[in-house]
Amino acid sequence: QVQLVESGGGLVQAGGSLRLSCAASGRAFSSNAMTWFRQSPGKEREFVAGNHYSLSSAYYADSVKGRFTFSRDNAKDTIYLQMDSLKPEDTAVYYCAVGTVRYSQLTNTDAYDYWGQGTQVTVSS
Repeated sequence: QVQLVESGGGLVQAGGSLRLSCAASGRAFSSNAMTWFRQSPGKEREFVAGNHYSLSSAYYADSVKGRFTFSRDNAKDTIYLQMDSLKPEDTAVYYCAVGTVRYSQLTNTDAYDYWGQGTQVTVSS
């Protein structure tokens, strides 16, 4: 059984930074895709950043490109999301997700088998 536990959320002023962590147990790191999604009140869950085994580098949503950085530490079975230059519109609950996913489905929430519980990120203006 795979378990994912996020941490690192909090309240930050616009322009600030946070680093989210997602610690995995079980066989999570044998999955071929590991990603971050987010969901704001009244909105659908959306893809933020992630990595697929077929990619040489992480893939980002246009809204966070250049500000967020996805990384993973295989020795610690942990993935990270470094968030810089945060904006109020980044306010959301952030979730990590892993699964065996086709590259074409990387940004599709329905494609993932396992999800963390979420961590709240609030950016004040």
